Formats: sequence, structure tokens, C-alpha cells
Amino acid sequence: MTQLTRRTVLASLIALTLASSALAAPRTYQLVPEETSVDFTFDLSGISQSGTMPIESADIQIDLNDLLNSRVDVILNVAKASTKLPFARKPMLSESVLAAKEYPTIHFVSTSVQLGEGGRISNGAIINGDLTVRGVTMPIELKADLFRAPGSAADSLDDLSIRLTGELNRHDFGASGFADLVQDTVGLDIRAEIQRTQ
Repeated sequence: MTQLTRRTVLASLIALTLASSALAAPRTYQLVPEETSVDFTFDLSGISQSGTMPIESADIQIDLNDLLNSRVDVILNVAKASTKLPFARKPMLSESVLAAKEYPTIHFVSTSVQLGEGGRISNGAIINGDLTVRGVTMPIELKADLFRAPGSAADSLDDLSIRLTGELNRHDFGASGFADLVQDTVGLDIRAEIQRTQ
């Protein structure tokens, strides 16, 4: 993903577009697959490890006049998840953890978007949603930062970048296998490039 800086955050863009009726409703964006990654971290025997899980589908609706009116619906492919430790992949997909054969996908649907401290997009946003893992649905909170590409025109909203971070307790979803080796908390770090399609 292209290196982004805080000065590219959409605070100024939102101010520029408030008067634009062309952006009065949510617009559909699609992922740029080669610039998108869903990474996760976990501790194995006290050592930090990481992996990635591909996105199977994504429905992204962003209202740049009112970010609170935006919506995200994403499905991840569990069966194609991988880790940097090859021997950890099979246990991760096993019945006692992700149960990939029975539950081949993970589903996230946003339920609300809240602007960051002071109600300013420059302070990021919080996306609340429902995460379904192993058939269990639980609420999750993700911190979001939204940017436009460096060097793009000030009024161009066609290409955007998103970073989402958060964490979950795997036991909440019944993914409790290998509890003596793997820590409870799983970290999430999602980076996505998106392009407007309408």
C-alpha cells in the first residue's frame, strides 16, 4: 500500500464536498485486491506471530457528506487463511479453532460509524459492527482512518485508502483450541485501497 500521511486525511475534502449535491447519498466503492490486506496477529508460546486472510467479497458504501451514513459488509475466506509459520496453519483451521470446513467464511457488517474525538474525521472514526466467526455473532469495534491518495486532486474522491485496527477475544466465538499455547487476544490490522464505481 502507498505510504500515506496525515495531511491527506479527508477532513478538508469533506468540507469541500458539503455543498455538492452530487455526493448527497452513499456511493459504492470496490476494493483494489492487490492493495488490500486483512492481517491478524496472535501470540504463540509468548512469541508474536502474524497471518493474513483473503477477502471473498465486499460491499462498501461511503457517504462523504455524512460518514455516519456509510456501510461496510465484508466476507473473508477462512479456508485460504495463512500464517508466517506453516505448521500453525493446520491447527488454526482445525475444528477446535476456526473450524474452516464447517464455517468457511467470516462475516463483518457495520452497524454504526462514529467520528473521532471532537467529532472530527481528522481524529479518525470508530466503526461498530457485528462479526460472525464459527456461526457466532458478536459486536466488535474497529478504529478507522480514511485517506485520499497523495498527489490526487483536492476534489478527487475516486481513490481512497482505509485502515482499520482492532482486536477480539477468540474464546467469545468458541475458537478456544490450543489455549495452553495461543493467547486469547487476536489483533486485526486491515488496509484497503478502494475505488468509486458510481
